[in-house]
Amino acid sequence: MNIGEKIKRLRVKNSLTQEELADRCELTKGFISQVERDLTSPSIATLVDILEGLGTNLKDFFNETVDEKLVFTKDDVFESENSELKYTLKWLIPNAQKNNMEPILFELEPEGRSKEDFPHQGEEFGYVIQGSIYLHVGNEKLKVKKGESFYFKANSNHYITNAGKTKASVIWVSTPPNF
Repeated sequence: MNIGEKIKRLRVKNSLTQEELADRCELTKGFISQVERDLTSPSIATLVDILEGLGTNLKDFFNETVDEKLVFTKDDVFESENSELKYTLKWLIPNAQKNNMEPILFELEPEGRSKEDFPHQGEEFGYVIQGSIYLHVGNEKLKVKKGESFYFKANSNHYITNAGKTKASVIWVSTPPNF
């Protein structure tokens, strides 16, 4: 981290001159200038004084936040196809396996099915946006049609099959990530 550059950005953001910041911290304008250009390093106590003059503290100053992407496009989608089971899996959020939940678009051709998933910690949610499917959870087999959803704790074997003669599409969210 470039401390001097970050101090200068905060000073400018707060509409302060070097002299105004120096006065607030009981330092000289020349010292503030040298710190901002990384020609000198302040002691911890002096850095605390400078940060207080800028309206922040050590914790917030050194807490680097990275802007996370909030909106994803079709270019972000990763796709995998299984011709044997007749499905296409689309990860809607890149690297979702690092998150707490993993949303995917599951497209099943007629007579297609997902791989059987075994019991695990977490929950599963799905919303059928096209066609109809059968949801298999343990010994149960439930039909889920377009516009309907499913939700269950993933404590038994589970998978879906295409119940119709046309393609079925399901938004499926697993927590924790499991696909």
